[in-house]
Amino acid sequence: MNNTKVLVFDLDDTLFPEHEFVLSGFQAVSEWVQSKYGIFDFFDVAWKLFQEGIRGKIFDITFEVLEIKYEPSLIQELVRVYREHKPTICLHEDAQWAMDYFKSEKQLGLITNGFLKTQQNKVKALGIESNFDEIVYCDVYGHKNWKPSPVPYKKMMEFTGCEGVEYMYVGDHPYKDFVAAKTLGWLTLRICRKDGEYRNVMAEENHDAHFKIRSLYELKDLC
Repeated sequence: MNNTKVLVFDLDDTLFPEHEFVLSGFQAVSEWVQSKYGIFDFFDVAWKLFQEGIRGKIFDITFEVLEIKYEPSLIQELVRVYREHKPTICLHEDAQWAMDYFKSEKQLGLITNGFLKTQQNKVKALGIESNFDEIVYCDVYGHKNWKPSPVPYKKMMEFTGCEGVEYMYVGDHPYKDFVAAKTLGWLTLRICRKDGEYRNVMAEENHDAHFKIRSLYELKDLC
């Protein structure tokens, strides 16, 4: 493993807790709804639904719980507010350590799915852009080329100029993060944080990472 020259990270739930972005986004949406329509309970309901495991159409369901009629155009506007808000988020402690520890030893890369403005806002809020030699925003290449597409991984190799076996990739989502990386010869690590969204997802061998870790501090003995 010591031949790793480029250490590449996923962003959401790898370097920071994604639920913080959700919390921040719901707060932004709630403030917008309150200022436009005088609705005061939107955040409490939406956040409760999220904590109960609801994913997808959560804004629709929130209005239904509140017994408020709405048009589809309103949901589209709330999604825009959510995606484009400037989030209040913080790095995991071990993520800051990893960037500081390896920055002088290896090239560091970031590959992140999601709408471009959303992911750029996250990177800006975390203040981490200068830590990376290359950042690949998958959305630049179109939604069809979000992970698990091999395109962002090939772009990272194009930008950093190393052979496949010289890359190590750290992510958390077994059905998005590792398939393409493994095909290109990268070593893959799946971080299974205790509060990670996908920590308990069981995946077939070809989808899962080569190794699992619980903390980025473990990279010290693997890179």
